Amino acid sequence: MTLNRLIRIFAGLFVLLSLALGVPGSPSFVSANWLWFTAFVGANLFQSGFTRFCPLENILRMLGVKDAAA
Repeated sequence: MTLNRLIRIFAGLFVLLSLALGVPGSPSFVSANWLWFTAFVGANLFQSGFTRFCPLENILRMLGVKDAAA
């Protein structure tokens, strides 16, 4: 699996998981504070679109995940 696909998978997973834990109508509701994590993931995606800096990308590269071009 490529780096870009893994980043999208992780971002989607984190958003869905934090919404499931943070929305009061959810059967797995824990606390509304989980919505801050959703906002953090969204802000990170937004800033990485402009700066091309993504902490998860650096972590995955250190773990040996290859780019699609490689």
